[in-house]
Amino acid sequence: MSERTVKVIIYGHVQGVGFRYFTMREADKLGIRGHAINLADGCVEVLASGHRHAIDTFLAWLTIGPRTAQVERIVIDDVPMSSVSERGFSAG
Repeated sequence: MSERTVKVIIYGHVQGVGFRYFTMREADKLGIRGHAINLADGCVEVLASGHRHAIDTFLAWLTIGPRTAQVERIVIDDVPMSSVSERGFSAG
């Protein structure tokens, strides 16, 4: 199965609501590597790498996020796999 790596910016009410924690839990369930970080503008950046099907499932989840968040939109860019650590997923 092929791999896919994406950088996703999530807009909306996504900071201070546990978004990174729930994103890390979802990524761990799907076997996805990467990270979720808060950005200065109030958005969250997610870098994720894994099997294409797992990434597609993860992206669908990110469009909704946890029930504590209000996702307005996401922007998805494919990036080189070398951008992601070989270790699990971090919410730093």
